[in-house]
Amino acid sequence: RLASFKCAWPSARLSMPSGFATLRAVKSKAKGRMGIRYVLGIDFGTLSGRALLVNVDTGEEVAWADHPYKNAVIEGALPGSKKRLKPHTALQDPADYIAVLTKAVPKVMRLAKAKPEQVLGIGTDFTCCTMLPTLADGTPLCSQKKWRNTPHSWVKLWKHHAAQPEANDINKVGAKRNEEFITAYGGKYSSEWFFSKLLETVREAPKVYDAADRFIEAGDWLVWQLTGVEKRCLSAAGFKAMRITRARKKGEWTYPDRAFFKALNPKLADVVAEKMSGEIIGLGSNAGGLTQKMAKKIGLLPGTPVAAANIDAHAAVPASTVTEAGKLVMIMGTSTCHLLAAKREKPVEGVCGIVQDGVIPGLWGYEAGQSGVGDVFAWYVENGIPAELSQAARQAKLDIYQYLEQQAAKLKPAESGLLALDWWNGNRSVLVDADLSGLLVGQTLATRPHEIYRALLEATAFGTRQIIEAFTSQGVAIDELIACGGLAAKNPLMLQIYSDVTGRPIKVAASDQASALGAAMYGAVAAGVHPDITKAAKKMARVRKKVYRPSTANKKTYDRLFVEYTKLHDQFGRDANSTMKVLKSLKKQALGL
Repeated sequence: RLASFKCAWPSARLSMPSGFATLRAVKSKAKGRMGIRYVLGIDFGTLSGRALLVNVDTGEEVAWADHPYKNAVIEGALPGSKKRLKPHTALQDPADYIAVLTKAVPKVMRLAKAKPEQVLGIGTDFTCCTMLPTLADGTPLCSQKKWRNTPHSWVKLWKHHAAQPEANDINKVGAKRNEEFITAYGGKYSSEWFFSKLLETVREAPKVYDAADRFIEAGDWLVWQLTGVEKRCLSAAGFKAMRITRARKKGEWTYPDRAFFKALNPKLADVVAEKMSGEIIGLGSNAGGLTQKMAKKIGLLPGTPVAAANIDAHAAVPASTVTEAGKLVMIMGTSTCHLLAAKREKPVEGVCGIVQDGVIPGLWGYEAGQSGVGDVFAWYVENGIPAELSQAARQAKLDIYQYLEQQAAKLKPAESGLLALDWWNGNRSVLVDADLSGLLVGQTLATRPHEIYRALLEATAFGTRQIIEAFTSQGVAIDELIACGGLAAKNPLMLQIYSDVTGRPIKVAASDQASALGAAMYGAVAAGVHPDITKAAKKMARVRKKVYRPSTANKKTYDRLFVEYTKLHDQFGRDANSTMKVLKSLKKQALGL
C-alpha cells in the first residue's frame, strides 16, 4: 500500500510509522535466514549417532542433535537372551541406526527452524569396518524371527575382535599366495576388517551365511536405506574389506580372485559375485535421491541427493582443512585413526590399507590406527579410581577426567616412574594383533592414580609416534599434524604430551563434530553445490588459533622413554609366544572355549 501511495503521489513525503524500520529489519533478517542453503551430515559412532546441519556457503554449524543407540554395544548377551556371547564379541542392532535418522534429523531441523527445501544434500559417515548380513532387499537378517537369537546374524561392530583366528588364517593364505592386499595392509590383515568377520560367520554359522543374500558395510547399508539403491563406497571397500584395484583393461574395481577366497573356505569361492554385488562408487559421488518413504520419516524432500557412504575418520580429514599430501590427521575418540594422503604408493608396516582416491580424491590414502585411546582412559576411570578421588573431584566442581588431568599436568615427564603399552583393546598398528593386551611397568606402593592416568596418556602418544615413524622410515612424508575429535577438543594435556613425544606442532580442527561436518561437505559435493572436496573445504572447514608446540626439554626425556617403550613394544608384540598370547590362551581354556 505504501508503494502504491508513493507512485500515485510522487511528491508527497511520507512519515514512517514508529517501529517500521525495525519491523523491516526483522523481516529482512527472517528472509535472509530462509534463504540459507544447508547440507546435512549424519555421523554414526560407536555409542550414538548425530545429525549436523551446516551452512553450505560458510561452514557454520547451525544445529546438531545426538541420539544414543538403545542397545549400545552388545558384548555380554543378545537383547532378550541370557546366553553369554563369546569373548571379544561386539555387536549392534541396525534398528538403532534407523532411530538416529527418524529422531535426530527431525530434531535438528526443529532446532534450526529450517525448511526441508533448504537442505540441498545429505552425507553420512560410519564407524568402520562394521558389517551386517541382509536379505536381497536390504532387510537385516537379525530382524527376522528365525535368526534373532543367532549372534552372527547381527551387526558386527568395528571392535568385534573375536575373529582374530580368521585374520591369522587370511594372513597365512594371503602370504602363501603372495596376494597384493598383504602389502597394501602393511603385512597383516586385521580382525576388525570385513573378511575376517565374514570368514568367522562361514565357519561358525554356515546357515547364516547361506541365508544372507548380502554382506555389506553398515555405512553402505544406511545409504541403501536412504536411497533404495545398493551402492558401495570405494573407501570402505578398499580399506576395510580387502585391497581392490582397477582392472587395467576395463577400469573396474576388483577384489582378489576366486581362487584366494576358495583357499580360505570353499563356501567363499564366489562370495564377491553372490554376496557383495552393487556398484562401487567414489567419495563425493551421488548415490541417489532420498526415497519418498524415507523422506516422510525424516522430514526432508524426496529426491534430496545422498552422497556415497564415508568412513567416520575419513570424513574428518577435509573437515580438518586437509585436502593435500603430507598432513597427518589424528581422529581422536574411543580409538584413534591416523589418516594421511600421499602422492605415491609405498609399503608401510601395519597400515589399515593404502587405497588410491580412498581418503582424498586424486591422492593415495593411507590409514593406521590405535584400537584403544579414549576407551583406555574410560576403562581406568571406571575401574581404577578410588572413591575418595571421585569425592575430591566433586568438591573441586570438576568431573573426574578434569581432576585427573589437573593433577597429572603437575608431573614432569618420567616423574611418575611409569611406562605403559596402550594395547587394552589390542593393537591395530603397526602390529595388527587383537590378541595383544595392556601393560603397566614401574608401579610401587607410592604410585598414585593421576600418575597412572598420565602414563596411559603418554602410552597412546608413544603409539602414535610408532605409527609416524613407520611412515617416515619408508619415505612417506609427514609435514604437519592435525587433531580432531572429542578428545582433541577436551584434553589439552594430552595434545601437549603428543606434541612433546612426537616433536611436532599440532593444530586442532575448529569443529567439535569433524566427522559429521566432513560428511556434510561430501553431501555438498554430491549435490553439486561445490565442485569438489577441496573447494568445499576452503568454504566450510577451519582450524583453531591455538597450536600445541613441543618443549625441547620434554622431548629429550620422552626420546629416552620412547626407547624403552619400543623395547617393550617389540618384546611383547613381535614374539609369537608372547606372554600376552599365552595368558589369553589360558583364559580361553579356563572359560572352556
